[in-house]
Amino acid sequence: MLETFVRDVRGSRDGLMRAARRAYLAGLLALALPGVVLGAVFALTGPAPVPVSALLVLVGLALVLSLGALHFARKAAHTTEQPARQAALTGAIQAATAPGVPLLLACATLSQWLAVALFVVLAGAMHVLVWAQLPGWVREPEAEG
Repeated sequence: MLETFVRDVRGSRDGLMRAARRAYLAGLLALALPGVVLGAVFALTGPAPVPVSALLVLVGLALVLSLGALHFARKAAHTTEQPARQAALTGAIQAATAPGVPLLLACATLSQWLAVALFVVLAGAMHVLVWAQLPGWVREPEAEG
């Protein structure tokens, strides 16, 4: 698996695009897995439910933070100060925080199904947005030499 990733990174733009998507998914997984474990432990403690008004504020905050993360990831991917390979992978890994923020909030509210549903829907929407935009962030890699 690592050999395929390295081959894609060193290959053409299409290969770099595949590598960027793998890096994005790895970053997302690195955020989500510990969140699920900690959220499950927290849910076992029987926390008090979050009031609906506070929940809506948290969803709005998650949206703003996710869009901010997406903006900075796009900016990192489009920088011409770094080689195309480095910019693409940096942007892809940073983009994982866009759906990662609402996923972590979903994990923190595992005992409240409405909250989990709202955060998972937001995370899914951010994932679709990142997945669709990621190819546009990858430029043609420079020749190695």
